[in-house]
Amino acid sequence: MQMKVKRLYKNAIIPTYANPGDAGMDLYCVLIGWGFHDMIPKESRLFTSGVAMEIPEGFVGLIRPRSGLAVKKSIDTLTSGVIDSGYRGEIFVNLINHSNETVRINHGDRIAQMLILPVYQAEFVEIDDLSESTRGANGHGSTGS
Repeated sequence: MQMKVKRLYKNAIIPTYANPGDAGMDLYCVLIGWGFHDMIPKESRLFTSGVAMEIPEGFVGLIRPRSGLAVKKSIDTLTSGVIDSGYRGEIFVNLINHSNETVRINHGDRIAQMLILPVYQAEFVEIDDLSESTRGANGHGSTGS
């Protein structure tokens, strides 16, 4: 599948796949005007990727953490970003520093990955009662720790 990508800054890096067959493309940090940002402990910050994409209709881009940043530096994506196919703006990544240490994020660092997945829209049918299931209405934590 081809996907159109627009570089919004001359120093932006087009997303890449590290290996053939990888599900997630790497998104790179673009820092305009300086070469790094020191994330203090528990800080969350919106980083720019410097690119916009034309995700094909019927697909969605999901922003996910990079396992290396999460394991080695306790840097995570604050929320899982959903990039709809109709969105044509800049792709941003919201990172949070879960560690007790200041972590340096440099221009050009791989800060997240994005998966392109098919979208299925539901047709909603209002009813009075839902069918029974083994789990029923038991919520968070109901299946054990």
